[in-house]
Amino acid sequence: MRCKSDELPAYPLRFDPILQYRIWGGQRLREWISGPFPADDLVGEAWLLSDRIDNPSRVADGPLAGQSLPELMAHSPVMLLGGAASRFSRFPLLLKYLDVAKMLSVQVHPSDQDQDLVPPGETGKTEAWLILEADPASQVYAGLKPGATKAALRALSMDTVDGLLAGFTPQAGQCILVEAGTVHALGDGIVVLEVQQNSDVTFRLYDWDHIDAKTSLPRPLQIDQALQAIAMDRQAVRPALVQTRSTGPVRRELMLESPYFRLERVTTAEPFEIGTRAGPAILICLEGYGDVEHPGTDVRMGKGSLILLPAALGACGFRPHCRTVIIEITIPA
Repeated sequence: MRCKSDELPAYPLRFDPILQYRIWGGQRLREWISGPFPADDLVGEAWLLSDRIDNPSRVADGPLAGQSLPELMAHSPVMLLGGAASRFSRFPLLLKYLDVAKMLSVQVHPSDQDQDLVPPGETGKTEAWLILEADPASQVYAGLKPGATKAALRALSMDTVDGLLAGFTPQAGQCILVEAGTVHALGDGIVVLEVQQNSDVTFRLYDWDHIDAKTSLPRPLQIDQALQAIAMDRQAVRPALVQTRSTGPVRRELMLESPYFRLERVTTAEPFEIGTRAGPAILICLEGYGDVEHPGTDVRMGKGSLILLPAALGACGFRPHCRTVIIEITIPA
């Protein structure tokens, strides 16, 4: 039986990851995801927190075990989002791990202002990548080089990519903001945490001549829509500058801030406070392990795990058991 909205308990929520086949994927996410992992499939994405009807996240344990994030949002949005509940009909963020063993397609996402490109019920899609692993040959493309034209982009090929798209070799720990309208791609041995607006609207401009082994066909392109969505004045995008907020036993760093999400990194072996009653907080453990303190039951976090702290919880204590690195993701007011 479903709980009524005023009966939903607020506690730290864990969710079962949703693994996704992608032609450019690999097997490296097994280092970040606990539980069963397909031995022979190309896993490109693990959806960690999703309010999508086609792939909804479900609570892994506790009184709400088995309920989906869309159900929780329908039953008790204020419990989850606090004062932000009036702004959103769905949970506003979608979080994923990406294992991009080959190159992701050259693509672009529309903005909230591109209403003729955004299907009903969707939003634009600004996203951020936090680089978790990168090989020496890895590459990030984001933004255009001076002189790039729509005519040249329409004819994009292996030979012209480097002349038209701005790029750099990524390093673990970097954070890149990819605003809607930015032409982008990444891959050749890179693992990222992706934080994005809750949208799945993507227009492929070029796909590196990939063939999908499951269909023996290339994937479709959406060149006309991509060219319409591109912000042609969006030139080279570089990693965000990390801002140190506090030092000492508990080191806090602002990794990135946008109108849609804020990422802060906390590094410490000492107990600290995390979360806020102003809105939800999403915690990702990148290194070490520890416990989110909650009356009755502490909730363990280890490498790769995600916990959603509903706004109704307010701030919680976190007790590391060794040097631990936590990413805290919040929604700006």
